[in-house]
Amino acid sequence: MCHSCDETRPSRRVVLGQFAAITAALGLGVVPARADAPLVDLPPPGPQDTCPVCGMFVAKYPEWVTTVLFSDGHADHFDGPKDFFKYLQDMEKYARGRTADQIVGMGVTEYYGLKLIDAHDAIYVLGSDVLGPMGHELIPLMNRADADDFIKDHKGKKEIRFGDVTPDMLVVLDEGGAI
Repeated sequence: MCHSCDETRPSRRVVLGQFAAITAALGLGVVPARADAPLVDLPPPGPQDTCPVCGMFVAKYPEWVTTVLFSDGHADHFDGPKDFFKYLQDMEKYARGRTADQIVGMGVTEYYGLKLIDAHDAIYVLGSDVLGPMGHELIPLMNRADADDFIKDHKGKKEIRFGDVTPDMLVVLDEGGAI
């Protein structure tokens, strides 16, 4: 809400979207500098789906759902990116009989819009004041602008990409998140 009146201010995302639409319609070719991680269409968790890493019921935490989809249609769901990465780093333990080459889709729920985005294209922030169902988390963001805002607003310490996540980072998050 605007502090001096009763109007609701549009979000930065809405303003940028409107700007892009107007400039495209006018043929100006000016587009805001941002690359959004693509949305993914993966099956949602059911009420009885549990995280294969920690055993929590995933559907209770829709703002943290992370999903892996296999070529045979089977999906595993997680209550946050931290357990998702633990799973990927030790599939022999958590996904018996399955291999990474059978995965056809992976999505994480991005923080601001609560949409499932491609896990490979997300930007993850570590060391923030935001906690997930299992404590300190990797916070998935859709683009650089969202990551910058999140770091400022939530005291984020480090920004990484999918391939940068290490087992040591996950241990540190489990131990209190001092990245």
